[in-house]
Amino acid sequence: MQFIQKEFSSTIEVKKSKFIAHLCPYDEFDAMMERLKNEHPKARHYVYAYRFLNEFDQIVENSSDDGEPKGTSGRPCLKVLNGAEIINSAVVVVRYFGGTMLGTGGLVKAYSDAVNAVVEISEFINYEKLEEKIITVSYTDLAKVEHTLKALDIHIKEKEFGNDVVLTLQATKEKLEQFQY
Repeated sequence: MQFIQKEFSSTIEVKKSKFIAHLCPYDEFDAMMERLKNEHPKARHYVYAYRFLNEFDQIVENSSDDGEPKGTSGRPCLKVLNGAEIINSAVVVVRYFGGTMLGTGGLVKAYSDAVNAVVEISEFINYEKLEEKIITVSYTDLAKVEHTLKALDIHIKEKEFGNDVVLTLQATKEKLEQFQY
């Protein structure tokens, strides 16, 4: 599975209809949708699809045809995201009608092509499930432990200083298992 960290956009034209696809991180979806409606007030449709992992590690997905014939736009966009194993991301395709009816097959192809075009130019990061572990370290061992954590690519999310130092670590399960203290 993979995800993006910033917004990407791409435009295709099919029989004078313009399809502008925007791919963004899922948590920016609502703001992007509002912005696109303001930037493109004369557009006919704002079709969207998104996929994200919930707190139970289940993939939640949804899509909208926004007035296009049922199943001709939102679902094809979602299928592209699914096929590319994209999570924690959303796509909005803004459509300007060009005057020529595309038909159901033409719409499915146009929306799929628009999302594929933006996926091709996007920069993805492979998803890894991160876990947290809390450890307590003496002040004398802190520098040595920090050096080891850096070498294992384990992120120190938080440090609490008291009689000892309490570190909240964040990394994949495998990396945390490699770390011995």
